[in-house]
Amino acid sequence: MRAVLGAAGLALMILGGVLVWDQATHWDVLIWLAGAVVLHDGLIAPLVVAVGLLTGGLKNRGLLRATLLTGGCLVLIALPLLLRPLPTANPSVLPLDYPRGLLISLAVVVALALLLGAGRRWRGRTREADVPET
Repeated sequence: MRAVLGAAGLALMILGGVLVWDQATHWDVLIWLAGAVVLHDGLIAPLVVAVGLLTGGLKNRGLLRATLLTGGCLVLIALPLLLRPLPTANPSVLPLDYPRGLLISLAVVVALALLLGAGRRWRGRTREADVPET
């Protein structure tokens, strides 16, 4: 099964390469892909490893790591909208306040993480109170 899935993935990669090469802007796509690899290997991966090492001894490290990962994904999704050229000729192209939306989304993620952490702490204390002393 692994070989079949690998072959299907390889075939899809070749199909994607052929479709990109037939486009007029194939060099732009290749430059973008190369930049993505450099950005990932040069910045994102070392940053993730560093955060993982720095949070290794913490009690709620899983929750902290999940919060940071979710926030990082939100920033990566919003980054093209945040770096758009200003001003646009057509005001309806990007009509929303994307920095504010990102900050609200990040605040919601942090608030949910804090609530989950507080719930875990409270649940742990109630379990300790329920255990009879021997």
